[in-house]
Amino acid sequence: MEYKDLFPQKSHTSKYDCLLFDLDDTLYPLSSGLAKACLQNLKDYMVEKLGVEPRKTDDLCNLLYKNYGTTLAGLRAIGYDFDYDKYHSFVHGRLPYENLKPDPVLRNMLLSLPYRKLVFTNADKVHALKTLSILGLEDCFEGIICFETLNPIHKSSVSDDEDDIEFVVSTSTTNPTTSNSASTSQIFDIIGHFAQPNPSGNLPKTPIICKPSEHAIQLALNIANLNPHRTLFFEDSVRNIQAGKRLGLDTVLVGTSQRVTGADYALESIHNLTEAVPDLWESDIKSEVVYTETLAVETTVTA
Repeated sequence: MEYKDLFPQKSHTSKYDCLLFDLDDTLYPLSSGLAKACLQNLKDYMVEKLGVEPRKTDDLCNLLYKNYGTTLAGLRAIGYDFDYDKYHSFVHGRLPYENLKPDPVLRNMLLSLPYRKLVFTNADKVHALKTLSILGLEDCFEGIICFETLNPIHKSSVSDDEDDIEFVVSTSTTNPTTSNSASTSQIFDIIGHFAQPNPSGNLPKTPIICKPSEHAIQLALNIANLNPHRTLFFEDSVRNIQAGKRLGLDTVLVGTSQRVTGADYALESIHNLTEAVPDLWESDIKSEVVYTETLAVETTVTA
């Protein structure tokens, strides 16, 4: 399938053709509490579904996230096998979505931007669609690149061929096996590994494709037919920002006004976009933007 036919590039005098947005803690603030709840759900899943000792969950979450990008990717790498839909249902399905509210200011701002706009998230499709719907942003984006997009169910191993990958997948995603756990002897002891005086860098590989892997970001660019040099990438994660920068993307770190290496812009809140990057609006369009309420400014957020 030729994605260049599905997503033709628009002609702009602007520097950019597309704005690529992360979802969680980017399009809504960290103060919503969803990230904290998600972390607790991850720990509960490990204990209840995978048989991990409760005292090990903090270290395991930290090590898997740091070394594999997501806890899911790390769990698969070290030997756990489980149903992806059930995992996402457990971890995301019980989040306090009631903490999120419609954001007409952000909606108005997004709709005023004369560019292609896409969401690129490590999360599953159900969570992404539900979150965008609650925020009132579901029709602000051309599409969503999510967990299912980069990890199609009909593949038992990762492939570099994106010809059969769907853009905004509409089918459920379940891994080929039905086992919810693996025997203790099959699990790589990553906590013990890093407890050694001089741990080696030889860690088991994960079959999951996700940010901050440069391969994941490049694959997303290929799927949506994006030129990285004409794409502006919005993220709350410093390491995702830096990975994108290495691929040629211009980058916006959301959640802090302090720029870091790899970030071209830094925003306390996505609502500050008009002040931080005013050139995104063409002069005739910018003058027509009307804000119906005071722009919110969030406190500093750490990735």
